[in-house]
Amino acid sequence: MPLDPANFDSFLKLSDSLGELAVTIGPKARPVIAEVRARLAEAAAMRDQGDMPAAIRAIRSARDRLASLAGDLDPGEGAMMRLLAERFSAALNFGDKDTAKHTVNFMRHRAGDPKDEPNTDW
Repeated sequence: MPLDPANFDSFLKLSDSLGELAVTIGPKARPVIAEVRARLAEAAAMRDQGDMPAAIRAIRSARDRLASLAGDLDPGEGAMMRLLAERFSAALNFGDKDTAKHTVNFMRHRAGDPKDEPNTDW
């Protein structure tokens, strides 16, 4: 599913919620959160340069790193994050915008953001 700027930005907003996660988890999370934010920023830059495949790879890398942190802290949480990552990837591959959006919202909630992404046309 090619991502357009509106729905791509929705996923990048996850970065804004990661600060709350770093505070909740503590010092161990800070370098990982910084790495995830950097990868999301790279994804935005790649998107702006018109390289959507590289941007999506950067998002997947950030997502996998976040799942890895969850697995280090809590194996059950890590397993759930891996399943969410797989669900998100499958939704992108099949063009299932609704599932992709719901998965992003769920990941944002787990990262500490209580709000859903406003209704945008994915």
